Amino acid sequence: MIVFLHTQNFGYVLAFQNTEFSVLYTNAKVRASRERMMRGSFVLEKKSEYETPRVGMLSLPNGDVPTPVFMPVGTQATVKGTLPRDLREVVKCPIILGNTYHLNLRPGVGVVRKAGGISKFMNWNGPVLTDSGGFQVFSLSKLRKIDDEGVSFRSHLDGSEIFLGPREAVEIQDGLHSDVAMCLDECPPAQATREEVQSATNRTSLWARACINHWQERECDQNGRMLFGIVQGGRFEDLRIKSAEELMAMNFPGYAIGGVSVGETEKQMLDQVKWVSSVLPSEKPRYVMGVGTPPQLLQMIGMGADMFDCVMPSRAARHGMAFTKNGTLNLRNEKFKEDYSPLDETLECCYVSQEFSKAYLRHLIMAKESLAGVLLSLHNLRFFVKLMEQARKHILDDSFSGWSSGWIENYMRGK
Repeated sequence: MIVFLHTQNFGYVLAFQNTEFSVLYTNAKVRASRERMMRGSFVLEKKSEYETPRVGMLSLPNGDVPTPVFMPVGTQATVKGTLPRDLREVVKCPIILGNTYHLNLRPGVGVVRKAGGISKFMNWNGPVLTDSGGFQVFSLSKLRKIDDEGVSFRSHLDGSEIFLGPREAVEIQDGLHSDVAMCLDECPPAQATREEVQSATNRTSLWARACINHWQERECDQNGRMLFGIVQGGRFEDLRIKSAEELMAMNFPGYAIGGVSVGETEKQMLDQVKWVSSVLPSEKPRYVMGVGTPPQLLQMIGMGADMFDCVMPSRAARHGMAFTKNGTLNLRNEKFKEDYSPLDETLECCYVSQEFSKAYLRHLIMAKESLAGVLLSLHNLRFFVKLMEQARKHILDDSFSGWSSGWIENYMRGK
């Protein structure tokens, strides 16, 4: 029997089917088209009729990313304290995040471009998402000046003056050759007035239009690379919805929820994610930027969010903190001095969790040995990635709601 398979990018593809097998027509041109078709797409694999959490597959030039997904943060082309090999083999993360602001300053986009892009430059050889630099601009508020053209600021390295606008943000990320790039946005602080938030939201939409136009002019979306728009609007529900609707009209392949975890309460943060997730198109990936704790991640997955990043796992590791299903452990505490039990022998794939005792890890921390941060980073990152794997399994089994509630209750009891 002859059938036609519909695809988002290539319309209908001819296929043959009989009772024993199904194959795509195998001439070289169709095979090549199918490969291109698979890159740069998001397929929603499961969404319960009665629950909001989803399971999907994000296909990118450098690999496939199952969602929900946690992305370790590689600010300067490295996830602190971890080798790329360990990210693949121990942490088992399918994608990492890079920082446009820092990489443009050092080593410079030209150096990374000549290496073949950020993934090859750092010997990661997997998908990379890069932010636009918007959050760094927010954090450098005393050193910057913003208008509708972009932002002027001084380098934190040498004080030189730098301009970053929508076109520049696109060109830098194009040079980094990231799988997913982000539009330039203005991130207002949590305490900003409504007028200030509205101004930042309007400017974010203005910059988003300029970004997507320049992205398309440069044909950056060839071979499946994606540009995400970023929803702003602060703690104001109507501004959040307005921002989302304006970005949806531009038809981005994915959307991020930005401006969260910038000083607001946890309830305010979760409310903002809920408002935006409820209006974003279900067929596009949803990325919550810069968050969060394990319970927060599960709550946001329950709201329909797909992608997350945060420095928390590796930063906590460098301060002697380990994440477990029973809460966080401060391994500096005296009670661990003679605790020879492993961190978490149930955390498969991670030799740190299974083979090193709490007593030994505490010794490394107290001796200020750098190995402590390395080992705990691997454990914490694997813990976060494993949590996403568990969430995915329970969504597929239609058991997410009960499982996540019990998981959060147990975690908070031991915190």
